[in-house]
Amino acid sequence: MNLNEIQDLIKFVSKSGVSEVEIEQKDFKIVIKAENKTKKEEHTVYVQAPQQQVQLQAPVAAPAAPAPVASAPTAPAAQVSDDSKYITVKSPMIGTFYRATSPDKPALANVGDTISKGQVLCIIEAMKLFNDIESEVSGKIVKVLVDDASPVEYDQPLFLVDPA
Repeated sequence: MNLNEIQDLIKFVSKSGVSEVEIEQKDFKIVIKAENKTKKEEHTVYVQAPQQQVQLQAPVAAPAAPAPVASAPTAPAAQVSDDSKYITVKSPMIGTFYRATSPDKPALANVGDTISKGQVLCIIEAMKLFNDIESEVSGKIVKVLVDDASPVEYDQPLFLVDPA
């Protein structure tokens, strides 16, 4: 495994939201851990070869996902106070998040849609099973927090809903 492959793996870990990845092959072992400390992500990579051990500290800004940063640089500070009035719909399981029932179908829930309790908002695929994720609240969808076909963790925020 070369340095570019290791950097790509670090980027994948930061985007996917997993906390730890460990790969062991015949001639080396690599462990990548992502820690979230007050909204700063720190990625530590340990590479172990038969005769040497290398510890790489990835820069905090380099593996960060470019999409949230590029979307609105001044919006996150304003949203912190606004988000407190919204209800967060969280993932009940680990899997892959899908907004639609199939690629050629429209999304189940979009920003601005009014939803009711029990309505299917998205699908999470776990171990080849597709699970409908239903809303536990009624309201209006303010924001979709996860990209389509992205891996999600247990209790990861998926949607922001305005209950008003």
